[in-house]
Amino acid sequence: MSNMKKSLSGILCLVIVVSLFTYLGLSMGADNMLNTVMKTAHDLLLNTVFYLMAICVLTGAVGKLFVEFGVVDLLEKILRPLMRPLFNLPGVASLGAVMTFLSDNPAIITLSRDKRFSSYFKKYQFISLTNFGTAFGMGLIVIIYMIGNGFLAEPLIGLFGAFCGCIVSTRLMQHFVLKAYPQYAEESANDSPCGQDTLVPGMVRNEAEEKKSLFLRILNALLDGGRSGVDIGIAIIPGVLIISTFVMVLTFGADANGHYTGAAYQGTELLPWLASKIDFLFRWLFGFTDPHQIAFPITALGAVGAALSLVPNFIQQGWVDGNAIAVFTAIGMCWSGYLSTHTAMLDSLGYRELTSKAILSHTIGGICAAIVAHWVYVLYTLV
Repeated sequence: MSNMKKSLSGILCLVIVVSLFTYLGLSMGADNMLNTVMKTAHDLLLNTVFYLMAICVLTGAVGKLFVEFGVVDLLEKILRPLMRPLFNLPGVASLGAVMTFLSDNPAIITLSRDKRFSSYFKKYQFISLTNFGTAFGMGLIVIIYMIGNGFLAEPLIGLFGAFCGCIVSTRLMQHFVLKAYPQYAEESANDSPCGQDTLVPGMVRNEAEEKKSLFLRILNALLDGGRSGVDIGIAIIPGVLIISTFVMVLTFGADANGHYTGAAYQGTELLPWLASKIDFLFRWLFGFTDPHQIAFPITALGAVGAALSLVPNFIQQGWVDGNAIAVFTAIGMCWSGYLSTHTAMLDSLGYRELTSKAILSHTIGGICAAIVAHWVYVLYTLV
């Protein structure tokens, strides 16, 4: 039976791949298609990936510096009062938001493995950390990238939208978990007791570290943080080159004369054509003014780094406005590639069977984030 399933899955995979390349080859010409795919991927590597990696290195260095000198500790204390009323999470969860905002989604898993940290949570709250942490993943990188492309207020509006989407996603996930497992409302995520709610996991430095000179502490923090930024930059390469290349081939069209030449960033415009069929929905929900804009949230499902790589070309083509940037920031931060990370994150926590509930909750949360960003931007333009 297992051999038959493998054969069927192999046949299905082969049919999908052959169908895709046949469609692209017939539309663009086989040689033009191959040249476009390779040149697009090459240009993305040189002009987008390395730019994103530079941002990751700089933000990683700043983030580590914040950790070293207690800024993260300070932010955690400031945000702590918001956790219970907004997210129904203990105060220490704010540390997870800060750390994922400064780095990426998996930072919340690093914290959750600390028994002192997890001891503050009931099981249903602990499981919802997957949704909570993902909504802020790569947040600083997304915002700085948008600012680097000439927008300021719009990314901040998007940040507020992502915050609202996180509330929806986290609360929904808790509801689904309690509905499936009511006993998790009382069961502790960790049986080992802990002291007061003042934990800052990973922030405790030993006396030898404290005695280091100020210069060495700054230097080590910057270099260690920059190194972690390189790791993130390398990790986003597959998503950008694979996902973005094919999304762009399905989003962009031929050259100005309507001909395919094998140049980078040409394509069949399939996604805009499909989006135009329900354009009224995206216009009402997100305020999208061009069907090409739907490519960003579709790409953000798999990798936010790949989605960001679409922005420069969208700007160059005149397909985006301030509203689109606000919505892109909100949905990019909130989703931040959750389809590719939720399974691994829940598996790491030991609750793989709840993956579908986490994905459904986060899908709804991301849509809510985009809607909030759109309408807040509308209010912003009226002020």
